[in-house]
Order: sequence, then C-alpha cells, then structure tokens
Amino acid sequence: MADLDLIVSEAVAAFAVIADAPALEQAKARYLGKTGVLTELLKGLGKLPPEQRRDSGAQINAAKQRIESALEARREALAAGALNARLAQEALDVSLPGRGRGRGSVHPVMLSWQRVEAIFHSIGFDVADGPEIETDWFNFTALNNPANHPARSMQDTFYVDAKDSEGLPLLLRTHTSPMQVRYARQHQPPIKVIAPGRTYRVDSDATHSPMFHQVEGLWIAEDVSFADLKGVFLDFIRRFFESDDVQVRFRPSYFPFTEPSAEIDIAFSSGPLQGRWLEVAGSGQVHPQVIRNFGLDPERYMGFAFGTGIERLTMLRYGIDDLRLFFEGDLRFLSQFG
Repeated sequence: MADLDLIVSEAVAAFAVIADAPALEQAKARYLGKTGVLTELLKGLGKLPPEQRRDSGAQINAAKQRIESALEARREALAAGALNARLAQEALDVSLPGRGRGRGSVHPVMLSWQRVEAIFHSIGFDVADGPEIETDWFNFTALNNPANHPARSMQDTFYVDAKDSEGLPLLLRTHTSPMQVRYARQHQPPIKVIAPGRTYRVDSDATHSPMFHQVEGLWIAEDVSFADLKGVFLDFIRRFFESDDVQVRFRPSYFPFTEPSAEIDIAFSSGPLQGRWLEVAGSGQVHPQVIRNFGLDPERYMGFAFGTGIERLTMLRYGIDDLRLFFEGDLRFLSQFG
C-alpha cells in the first residue's frame, strides 16, 4: 500500500500554495475525487486479505480526514483573504469629517407672527386661538353678515361637508374675526386681544393664496375711540418695521362689522418703496350689532377692530415680491432667514 503519510504531506503542501478557490477544487479532485489517490486505495481494499481490510480501511479514512481538514482550512484562508482584499478596496476614510445634520430655521411668516405677538403683548393685548373650521354664525352672522347679505360675496369660501347643531353649513374660516366674538363672549370688558392664525379663501395668484395668515385685533371698553386705533396701529407699524419714518393713513372704506370703517395704508420715507402708499389692513369702530353679538351693551361699550395679513407684512419687511415663495418649500429661499 502506498505511504499514506507521504500522500497527506503532498496534499497539504499542494493546498498551501494554491491562491484561488477553483484551483483548490481541482487539487482536491487529485486526492478525493472519483479517480483520486485515496479513492483508488479504498477501491483496492477488496483485493486484500480479510484480516488486513479493517486496519487498512481505518488508515485510509484517517488520511482522508487529515486531507479534508487541510482542504477546509485552506478554503477558509482563501475566503478570509478575499474578504480582506474587498474590505481594503472599499475602505472608508475615517479621517474625513462627518456629514453633519443641517440646522433648520424659523419660517419667515412665523418670524412675523412671533414679532406681532411680542409687540401687542408688550402693550397689554392677550393672544387668542380658536377653530379653523367655523360655524356660519361665528364667521358671518355674528359679524353683521346675515344670510344673503351682499357682503358675503366679498369672500369666496371653502365649505365643509358637515353642518352645525342648527343645520347650518360648516366652513373653513375666511378670517380670524370669529375669534373676536368667541373671546368677547367669554370675557368681560375691558377686552384687549389679538387673534393670529390660518385662514382660507378660494383665491390664488402672486399676491393671494388659498391658505394664508391673518391677525385680528380688538379693544373694547367704555372709552375707546378711533383715536386709540390710530395710536395703537401707528405704534405697531413703526415697531414692526423698526422705523419711525413710516407714515400711516386711514382711508374710508366699508366692512360690515365696523362703522365707520377704514383701510389702513402705509408709506416708507426711504428704500425701494419710498413714497408709495401700500394697503396693509382694514379697520374701524366695532359695529353696534357686533357688540350686541358679543353679549354687551353698545350704549355702554365701544371699541375698535383691525385685521391685517401676516404674509403681507412679511413681504414688505423683507422685500419679497411673490407670495407663493412662502409655500413652495425652496430651501434656497427659506435659508436666507436663518
């Protein structure tokens, strides 16, 4: 019988110098394949005397196990080498700085919202918030806009497929003025409150959006006059734009919930808008019927109300000429306000 130790040594030496898996499998076939050296020895056991078969078979199987162990060890070594080579090729340069998470910023409209709240809070006004889905009564009727009144055509409205407890339609509020009524019915005069928030109208172009932000102001007491309105709004405008050179004028107008009513225009003494009068708000003395709907006596209490668009103020403050930029989410635009 061939020297089994020599066969094992040759196999181990042959496996050790092989550099790739296909060549290793070919080398395996020389020793363990169908016509391999050890396979042929096993086939020849039948020619040996019975008393030698058992010992010879055991020796051949032991040699076979040693070769298979060497083969498996070489397979693992080749696999580990291939993995290390791939890792080296695809290695990450850990010395590079990490990609940090960018810092966000407050939206320009929210910057103006916060600024408006801070200014009015400093002169004693509360801030009220309420539902954006409103009843017909609070949005229109309580503000002296009864059913079929022509003034309702001034606001194209989004109605909701639902009704209130009286069977009247619900709608997305067209202004934040309903909060004046809600707040006044829950508080006793003197009442000083602003109501900022989202509002909705069927309108969309460079200066209008179906959703936009308004802030309403209300001051009700026994001795509040139109002169107080002029003083409060002039102070607000100058503080908002951080300039004492802003001029304010009141232009007669019509709103169903105020009488008399006025549009408020402003003009700047310098800058790209110098000398141009720009409409920024509507205002007026609160209508007696609206005060009755507050649950108050119009013979005793009076006051003023105003409403302005937060987007409009923001556009003037930052020199923005297209309202749609606020809602497109373009980071090149928004990052300027960080």
